[in-house]
Amino acid sequence: MDNTWREGLFEKFDGLVQISICEATAEVPENNKLLRCFQFIRAETVSLGDYCWNGECANCRVWYKTDAGETKSALACRMYVEPGLVITRLSDCLKCDLQ
Repeated sequence: MDNTWREGLFEKFDGLVQISICEATAEVPENNKLLRCFQFIRAETVSLGDYCWNGECANCRVWYKTDAGETKSALACRMYVEPGLVITRLSDCLKCDLQ
């Protein structure tokens, strides 16, 4: 996979992993934080969104299911994507920017 056009924006990745975002399926770069993965999906809106990218604003909060079936919340700017991740809810900012 030729990733040179996004060099410096994403952490190095060799492939994409499949995740679920509010019942929709998406393929995103492995080995990257979730907010960067959202940027991969919608670069034009997430790049300009109201995010601090360092965990201070909480505008990138997501809710996801754990392997044990529990729902937990995390900040997308601090959480790394995992294959099969199931995101059940997005912050209002993310919901708007990912539409």
